Amino acid sequence: MGSQKLHHYSGNAIVRFHSLTQPFRLLMQKMQAWEAQLFVEKFEGALGKGKGKKFYAYKVMMMKKWMKFQRDFENFKTACIPWEMKIKEIESHFGSSVASYFIFLRWMYGINMILFGLTFGLVMVPEALMGKPYGSLPRKTVPRAEEASAMNFATLWDFSGFAQYSVLFYGYYNNQRTIGWLKFRMPLSYFLVGVGTIGYSFMIVIRTMARNANEEGGGDDTSFNFSWKMFTSWDYLIGNPETADNKFASITTSFKEAIVEEQESRKEENIHLTRFLRVLANFLALCTLAGSGYLIFFVVRRSQKFALEGLENYGWWERNEVNMVMSLLGMFCPTLFDVISSLENYHPRIALRWQLGRIFALFLGNLYTFIIALMDEINLKLEEEKIVKYNMSIWEASLYNGTIPENSTAPPIQVDPADVPRGPCWETMVGQEFVRLTVSDTMTTYITILIGDFLRAVFVRFFNYCWCWDLEYGFPSYSEFDISGNVLGLIFNQGMIWMGSFYAPCLPAINVFRLHTSMYLQCWAVMCCNVPQERVFKASRSNNFYMAMLLFILFLSTLPAVYTIVSIPPSFDCGPFSGKTRMFEVISETLEHDFPSWFGKVFGYASNPGLILPFILLMVLSIYYLNATSKSYKEANLELKKKLQSVRNRE
Repeated sequence: MGSQKLHHYSGNAIVRFHSLTQPFRLLMQKMQAWEAQLFVEKFEGALGKGKGKKFYAYKVMMMKKWMKFQRDFENFKTACIPWEMKIKEIESHFGSSVASYFIFLRWMYGINMILFGLTFGLVMVPEALMGKPYGSLPRKTVPRAEEASAMNFATLWDFSGFAQYSVLFYGYYNNQRTIGWLKFRMPLSYFLVGVGTIGYSFMIVIRTMARNANEEGGGDDTSFNFSWKMFTSWDYLIGNPETADNKFASITTSFKEAIVEEQESRKEENIHLTRFLRVLANFLALCTLAGSGYLIFFVVRRSQKFALEGLENYGWWERNEVNMVMSLLGMFCPTLFDVISSLENYHPRIALRWQLGRIFALFLGNLYTFIIALMDEINLKLEEEKIVKYNMSIWEASLYNGTIPENSTAPPIQVDPADVPRGPCWETMVGQEFVRLTVSDTMTTYITILIGDFLRAVFVRFFNYCWCWDLEYGFPSYSEFDISGNVLGLIFNQGMIWMGSFYAPCLPAINVFRLHTSMYLQCWAVMCCNVPQERVFKASRSNNFYMAMLLFILFLSTLPAVYTIVSIPPSFDCGPFSGKTRMFEVISETLEHDFPSWFGKVFGYASNPGLILPFILLMVLSIYYLNATSKSYKEANLELKKKLQSVRNRE
């Protein structure tokens, strides 16, 4: 009986040893085949005979040079990718989950460079070079009452004064159909660029999601995972000590990720206790969201009262209370959600998605509360505009009545544009609010990095030797990189850019500067001030979860912009669409004056709701069909992989 058990145990040990060494034996076979191929390539030319010997040797030499050129060119292309080496270094020390944030940031930087090129090249530069200069029109001139403080730092920091009456904002642009010797169609260009940025953003996000889904495939092959990592991870062509250190850190991190995945697959838990804790965590998260929503609602109500009483009677905090409260909520609530998520005991990747969803709900509520406040301010400006129109008619009558004799041919009285009364430009007001919110959010992010990461790391590093307990392993310890908060910050900041760039063409430029500086500052903070997470987990091979949230916020960001373009009349004395009842009328005006009549009729038929609605329905049905087909293909791939795995295990 004992001999049978011994034989059984020895048989199992042999099977385990065979499964462990199988990848190594496969690797040795591949290395032997590679050595044989190199031997043949080296001496095959010498084995030839006759006149073909020299030609074949020349051919082999050229093939080697071509392969070397291709390898060098691939290295050159890799070196040309912006921040590629920085991201690789971060991935080697902190894992693929942290690196995925910086890859996403780099992708967002590329998108904003395109948006900046469109607004800068087709809107701002033509108006600055070919439009009427500053001081020629009231909309291009600082009012007389504001000239004394127009260049003060506080005024410019608030994007008022000379900043308000410049190409940075909507109200500066004139409503001439053509400007300059090129006859540039400024109103048409302004409208098409605004619509084109949204259309391009939709196209690039959906295209990226499709490419990621194609690259994702049906899942990873985890057969002999640790054996492959043990025997095939090292690159023997490394000759730089710094590169070797990064490679060593990368291999170590990959082992940590694989260990976490293996532990999570074998973890046993008390299902009843886990469900109770998850319900409790969701209840606490809902309470936090409700509290933040009530706080934003309360602050918005206060800001409306301040606006009615006159903001000049209040200080800096009252004028910027909404922006600052939103920034502070975005800074502290993700930390609270992180504490709550520790109750749920999810897999780190699933926990990250729950965290992203909660912060997404928080930011979405804050953003739409902010939009509702802006809509209320727009309605107040429209009511004020009616009063201003009446007062301007009285001012013009008092200016010209009795001054010029009847039947006189004298020129009209010249009035300085700074003295002309003007209406409230609600479009510029909306653009200013989004610019201020973007700048305050950027400053809050940078201050959080400097105080929450850098000063905390300095305190822990230098006071650890003289403190009562170990600061590095106890409280406060070094901070970890907040993936969820930073990702959601990027997404909602981009949503504000999409929403406000129609009224502030400078927003894409500000966001490009923000992303550029954020890449360097956050890379420095991660490498110098942060420590890897306690449970390093492997990120998904695609960032489609990030892209899905970005697509959703893009859709939600376009709704207010489309509503204001279609439903609200533009200001009567500022912007490229002044004098029109709706902004989109610039399209019909262009079709009427610049295209044949038949083209306008075709466009009118094509824009008929009776044709558009069936087309949209057909698109929705096609998307549903393609989505269902892709899911079925993915399930079929998974089933085939399971069958192949079972066959491999039987062998």
